[in-house]
Amino acid sequence: MTGTFSTRNYTSGTGNHDVHTRRRRVRMYASGSLPSHKRVELPALSPTMESGTLISWEKQEGDKLNEGDLLAEIETDKATMGFETPEEGYLAKIMIPAGSKDVPIGKLVCVIVDNAEDVAAFKDFKDDGTAATASAPTTLQTETTTPSQPASALSAPTSSSSTETSNRIFASPLARKMAAEKGISLASVSGGSGFEGSITAKDLDKVPVSPKPAATTPVASQAAAPLQPVPGQKFRDLPVTNIRGVIAKRLLQSKQSIPHYYLTVDVTMDSVLSLRQEFNALLGKDGGKLSVNDFVIKAAALACRKVPEVNSSWQETFIRQYDTVDISVAVSTDRGLITPIVFNAERKGLASISADVRTLAGKARDGKLQPHEFQGGTFSISNLGMFGVRNFTAIINPPQSCILAVGGTEKRLVVDTSAEQGFRAANVMTVTLSSDHRVVDGAVGAQWLAAFKSYLEKPSTMLL
Repeated sequence: MTGTFSTRNYTSGTGNHDVHTRRRRVRMYASGSLPSHKRVELPALSPTMESGTLISWEKQEGDKLNEGDLLAEIETDKATMGFETPEEGYLAKIMIPAGSKDVPIGKLVCVIVDNAEDVAAFKDFKDDGTAATASAPTTLQTETTTPSQPASALSAPTSSSSTETSNRIFASPLARKMAAEKGISLASVSGGSGFEGSITAKDLDKVPVSPKPAATTPVASQAAAPLQPVPGQKFRDLPVTNIRGVIAKRLLQSKQSIPHYYLTVDVTMDSVLSLRQEFNALLGKDGGKLSVNDFVIKAAALACRKVPEVNSSWQETFIRQYDTVDISVAVSTDRGLITPIVFNAERKGLASISADVRTLAGKARDGKLQPHEFQGGTFSISNLGMFGVRNFTAIINPPQSCILAVGGTEKRLVVDTSAEQGFRAANVMTVTLSSDHRVVDGAVGAQWLAAFKSYLEKPSTMLL
């Protein structure tokens, strides 16, 4: 999903003062070395973001920038978002090329100047920061500098500084990663075969590797090596996006660190279906149609108010219980699973919930969700009933403590002592509650399901 994000996460390249945005001291340039400029760094666009992929630049070097202009598209661990221009000026230098992956937070991405005539001064500008190099589509050169090096040394011409040149190690991102994994010092590799002598992954194959001590990491947390293809087998490898990678990481972490347990009940939906038909007739064509999921969200929110232990999260030394019920609704998109939030669901009417869900789901599929629309949530709902799924179990979305898996509604025979034959056909929906046993005991989970079931089987009580 995409959205726009405006930030002033930049630091001034002149003057002798502390920057306040990221509370870090910026290295100053020697007087007269460069015109006044602003260093725009990659900000944290979500609470869990550690790095991002710079999908594309919407502006070119030399372009005039107006505050709020779309500057670049960045894929985070949550979504693909528009990165807006922090203020007016001219784009003097793009530091990170389009397509670069794993760009760390705080990495300098571009430089902005006030005047068009100052752009040329940054033609050969290089970042003096020490942040890790991003993995770009092509080989990048990394210059390592000493953090305490004075500003005057930084502005000295490279042609007259043999020490600075000897400290440079040119290597591709893949080579750096392999060297770290194998314990190889890049300084020990000479005669790289890459561009201008840079070290490539192929060069590391020639370096003898010392046996590494046995790993102490649990087997379950180690990354599995890719399976070797069977001879003659046809296949294709698909790249893992930031969003898919984070989904995999968080779900694995959830299953490994959260003690899940599951409770399942059948809910008779005849009254909900009847009331839904009545409400939709009243709403008319222009009022929007209520879905069964709207009733599910409302019932879940009210059940969380009735059994507040479920609307909580584990915080290691304490349990945090939330005052409002913010329902995360799982939506499947081409880019992966996203959970936009219906805030204060316990206070909203069915029509309001329905409107929120339609708007959020549409924005999620179109890639237009804003960060505040999918960050947070206190309880999750995953509904696969529209795909003909009868029942399933869902993985808890941390730091939440529970998620409700909703199956489809189908006709089943149920016991009815008042019927002549002793049974009748009813519309039944199966739901399964996944709970964190550290927060929600089994009996408490059962109480929540009983309340949820009661609200749906007697939907008029949700209107009280």
